[in-house]
Amino acid sequence: MNNDHFLEIPVALPSNSYRVLVGTGLLARTGEFCADEKISGRCAVITDETVGRLHGSVVMDSITAGGYDAHLLAVPAGETSKSMATAENVVNRLLSAGLDRGSFLVALGGGVVGDLAGFVAAIFLRGIPLVQIPTTIVAQVDSSIGGKTGVNARAGKNLIGSFHQPRLVLADTTTLETLPDREYREGFAEVIKHAVIRDAALLDTLKPSQPRSSLSSVIAHNIAIKATIVKEDEMERTGQRALLNFGHTIGHAIENVAGYGTLLHGEAISLGMCAALEISQRKYGLPASDAQRVREKLLAYGLPLRLPENLDADTILAATRHDKKFDGGNIRFVVSSQLGTARVVKDVTEDDLRIAVDSLRP
Repeated sequence: MNNDHFLEIPVALPSNSYRVLVGTGLLARTGEFCADEKISGRCAVITDETVGRLHGSVVMDSITAGGYDAHLLAVPAGETSKSMATAENVVNRLLSAGLDRGSFLVALGGGVVGDLAGFVAAIFLRGIPLVQIPTTIVAQVDSSIGGKTGVNARAGKNLIGSFHQPRLVLADTTTLETLPDREYREGFAEVIKHAVIRDAALLDTLKPSQPRSSLSSVIAHNIAIKATIVKEDEMERTGQRALLNFGHTIGHAIENVAGYGTLLHGEAISLGMCAALEISQRKYGLPASDAQRVREKLLAYGLPLRLPENLDADTILAATRHDKKFDGGNIRFVVSSQLGTARVVKDVTEDDLRIAVDSLRP
């Protein structure tokens, strides 16, 4: 196979190994790549209405040209589709389309579609194969890798879910050209997070003016960072994978309280990281210059550093109590004492969280 136009990152896990391909022109070769992985059976391409209009026909044409019987299934765009109601609706539509235990799903879209389709793949007839085709920065560098799937509960984000690793991930960087500017920029919150927890030098390579079409190496590098961490702790049992939650305890709470879709995921995580930087600096020795370096990079990508005035600190703190990162009533909080490293601590108090949230006020 000609691989001149993509980079390949292997994800080698105890339970399952798969390839992540990053480059251009991958959508039009979806059927070819699925066949290479010996993926067989009837399939459904799950997407949202926006992405479906932009990229659905290319993927469907490729899959059907590969000899697959494929169905395109679109859900409304936006975070509200990450719900049990939508998951049940999708399952019923899959059954009506004749999918069975020998079928597979393709997730075509951003993090919402990837999480939803992954969750459906995990529960449909007790589990069928999944191919991830992430179309946003945040999905390409983060949510499509590692097998976390799920939908939101009223109490918080991603509280209903399952681990379900994909069989293949295709990150076609040409899809980034179609992203609205705000959705493009929000993804860099997760990239900057990787710099904080694992590779400080990455910060210097990130240039907001870099053409979207030239991001393959940046995306591949970030995928490799996440793949390494996932390999060390696939099921999040040792605490190593929890490092990927830097900024997410408070960030998820802010996203929930604001109302899903009001702040994009990366915007809320930017605020959560600013709060985590404050705690890291005040309690765990992170140099002020390091914290400022991260804030400046977030700002360079147009990500927020200040909390919207209408969000109440008490409500945000109440939302953190429903977070998955609580363990036996204790907060498992990720901090950094030096850029490029991170650790999980259990001595962050609710007072610390309040001070950190208050530090986000104008």
